[in-house]
Amino acid sequence: MNGVRIAFASTDRSTVNQHFGSTEAFAIFEIGADTSQLVEVTEFIDTAQDGNENKLPAKIATLAGCAAVYCLAVGASAVKQLLAAGVQPIRVEEGRAIDGLIGELQSELASGPGGWLAKAIKDRQPADTGRFDEMEAEGWQE
Repeated sequence: MNGVRIAFASTDRSTVNQHFGSTEAFAIFEIGADTSQLVEVTEFIDTAQDGNENKLPAKIATLAGCAAVYCLAVGASAVKQLLAAGVQPIRVEEGRAIDGLIGELQSELASGPGGWLAKAIKDRQPADTGRFDEMEAEGWQE
């Protein structure tokens, strides 16, 4: 599947209903232009909102390979750490349906993604080393 992995902070796997730092679970989907599949559910214990920054690295580590995480809210420290890990945090209103958000992503994938989604897809493509061979064949010099 030529798509992206997206995480949703959700306890019911159908709506976004959790803050990033205190989320009890992530539902992770592989999303393509015309397909989507739940590929992983990660659950956490002891997620009280106590300002404990030590929980963030473990949560961020579970998002390895994800292009974005949808959540109700995310603190400044978490935003910095997510962006450093290559994960775009996206805040949505409580109760947004995951199916609807997936539909929006699929429409954007089908019509040509922009912004963070375009960057995420580009970052996941293997490097094109053939372009240097083409330049050399055209007579380019260093």
